[in-house]
Amino acid sequence: MEVLSSRILLHPRDRERSTVFYRDVLRLAVHREFPGGTVFVLGGGFLEVSGESASGPTAATAVWLQVRDLAATAAELVQRGVQVLREPRREPWGLDEMWIADPDGLRLVIVEVPTDHPLRTDQRGHGEQI
Repeated sequence: MEVLSSRILLHPRDRERSTVFYRDVLRLAVHREFPGGTVFVLGGGFLEVSGESASGPTAATAVWLQVRDLAATAAELVQRGVQVLREPRREPWGLDEMWIADPDGLRLVIVEVPTDHPLRTDQRGHGEQI
């Protein structure tokens, strides 16, 4: 299978409230808008906030968002009133992470990959840092 693009489809309890959160609080870039939804840019993929769902997300679901500078991002998010579920810290697997939640409680894992972490190594056999 060759994947050309990816998109997370999110059907929140209140579409307008969630759209405001992702657009105005997290300040994600808008890729496109259409009647009933908004698609945001998530690095190499997209987040579509469309429709509505009475149940919202489950606790078993999380979205992983990599940033360049976790400390700066954390300070910005706190200043904008984002509820921090877990403060930034180094995880046993070597990533620096903090957890926040969207208006429906969907956990967003904000991640900085340290320069010496294996995720920064070219896995194609070159062994170079990326």
